[in-house]
Amino acid sequence: MYELKKYGHSKNGDTMENKKYQRVVDNNKAPEQRGRNALIAFLVGGLVGMLGEGIIQLLCYYFKISRNEASTYMSVILIFIASLCTALGFFDKLVTKFKCGLLIPITGFAHSMTSAILDYKKEGPISGFGSNMFKLAGSVILYGVVSAWFFGLIRYLIGGSI
Repeated sequence: MYELKKYGHSKNGDTMENKKYQRVVDNNKAPEQRGRNALIAFLVGGLVGMLGEGIIQLLCYYFKISRNEASTYMSVILIFIASLCTALGFFDKLVTKFKCGLLIPITGFAHSMTSAILDYKKEGPISGFGSNMFKLAGSVILYGVVSAWFFGLIRYLIGGSI
């Protein structure tokens, strides 16, 4: 922040020139470790998938239910775990450590909705979390439905069954 002064101000005297500002930002930006982050996300996402598969296997074995029904219960269990971790305040710390491996699966969707509810709970159930719960998740739902419809149409047009 102290480096901003040495580059000076623009004609107005209140802002820096874009190139100089970008140079300051580039000099103070933390180095990206894309390969390491991708590996961590891949491994953690795989662990979330393994956890989900383990839950399915346990439900099928102990409760003697079908795999299809166990998959539904597994989704509910993972959503509950992610929402509980968000409500207790340590999901963000896990995401900082484990990157997108926790955000991409269904746990990230649950986190986005729960954190929105927690952020707006003081405004009440209707104008607070009721109207803000889907701010982030709404776009995921919208584009998920639109892309599913689009690819379903393509599959139908090339001769696949629906």
